Amino acid sequence: MPQTAERPVASPRQPRFVGELDTLIRARYPLVYLVSSEETRVEELLKGIARGHGKSLIGWSAVRGLHRLDETRGVALPSETEDPFAALQALRGLQEPALIVLKDLHAWLDDRRLVRALRELGQTLKSSYTTVLVLAPVLQLPVELEKEIAVLDVPLPTFAELADLLREIVGVLRRSGRIAVDLKREEGEQLIKAALGLTLQEAENAFAKAIAENDRLDASDIQRVMDEKRQLIRKSGLLEYYPVDQSLAAVGGLQNLKDWLHRRARAFTAEAHAFGLPEPRGLLLLGVQGCGKSLTAKAIASQWALPLLRLDMGRVFSGLVGSSEENLRRAIRVAESAAPAVLWLDEIDKALSGSASSNVSDGGTTARVLGTFLTWLQEKTAPVFVVATANRVEGLPPELLRKGRFDEIFFIDLPDAAEREEILRIHLTRRGRKPESFDLAALAARAEQFSGAELEQAVVEGLHAAFDVRTQLADGHLAQAISETVPLAVTLREEISRIRDWARDRTRSASRGTSR
Repeated sequence: MPQTAERPVASPRQPRFVGELDTLIRARYPLVYLVSSEETRVEELLKGIARGHGKSLIGWSAVRGLHRLDETRGVALPSETEDPFAALQALRGLQEPALIVLKDLHAWLDDRRLVRALRELGQTLKSSYTTVLVLAPVLQLPVELEKEIAVLDVPLPTFAELADLLREIVGVLRRSGRIAVDLKREEGEQLIKAALGLTLQEAENAFAKAIAENDRLDASDIQRVMDEKRQLIRKSGLLEYYPVDQSLAAVGGLQNLKDWLHRRARAFTAEAHAFGLPEPRGLLLLGVQGCGKSLTAKAIASQWALPLLRLDMGRVFSGLVGSSEENLRRAIRVAESAAPAVLWLDEIDKALSGSASSNVSDGGTTARVLGTFLTWLQEKTAPVFVVATANRVEGLPPELLRKGRFDEIFFIDLPDAAEREEILRIHLTRRGRKPESFDLAALAARAEQFSGAELEQAVVEGLHAAFDVRTQLADGHLAQAISETVPLAVTLREEISRIRDWARDRTRSASRGTSR
């Protein structure tokens, strides 16, 4: 078999994945599994790799069988190869160095005969210059292939790829003369950043839709693309794109946590990177229910002007057996492609509480998902700031609490008197009332052991009472609402005491002067 030029083909503008795949091809890996739904984009990338190695690029699908994907004129390919087994048998006799792209072969990998044929094909190709690439939108590997095939996740388009796409669209629009283009350089960069996290096709559709709104391409389209991305991310069923309309000023108390966040407000900038600072990795927020953990997650994204993605761990575990790990990997890919971003995992203790007994209760699924998540937390290089919240510390696996997973673990306790005053002031102001018209110190003293959520509900209940008798809200309405509320700290006194005892020497207090 003729030898080919085996040289690296990746360039600085290409995704890092191209270099990783190039290395596998130069190392003569016979079988590689590429996880991506972007067939057209992957084909274009593979064309460049194939040219760099002097190889043919051949595709296969159940509709077209074996067919050429490039301009090379090699030997005639066998006909009637739409059946996957027939295609694998035909590839055993291929007489030219090539990259073979098998599209959606995962749909047949429950056929043990086909799995055997793929394994034997891989063994045959070990001494050749041909690599078989399984291209599928999900990772579905039978156990027989786990040690035989290398797996690569194809990342979503980079900033450079989206910039090339936008440049091409702008060129077409300007040549047509029918659409006005009014984008400054900074606005163009913001538009590209807004599209991060989309496939090339989704980004092209989002740009086209934004242009169709007013027959223009300008700064107003940045928000339109963001709105479109929010809808597309939501369709995944795993991640939800949250609007960031809450600032840290809307969070009462928690001054230690706020100070920590303020010091890192510019940590995602190029200036910080040049200074030698790594991007912050994340926070684990533990504490009493209703004390602002979720609100803080939203406020962090707003304060740092980053997109907020919420990962629904419950949906990660839904679906077929074996799909949970793939669901998590897919969610991570989307989050990394939208970086820098904040990834919010709410009540992570509920999702991972069964990891210790996972092998008995769910066949090891929870343990595998936890392992995938912990590995990513430890090794991630994309600037994704993870905010995980939890109420029950005993439900957290010990591995999650190890140093290096998160930058810091904060404990959010019930607010003290000064913090209760601040929280009441925030909620009264939000509802159009002047805080100075109320005796906040007396109300805060009366509301001892109230959480932030319970204080907000007391304000709402007071408003209902005032509205019912057609009068303005007064101290008496709020005092009555407070007196009629039994706080969770009383109902769950023993549990909260246990959480405080656990957190005393293991976490950092989110508030100043909090006694636990």
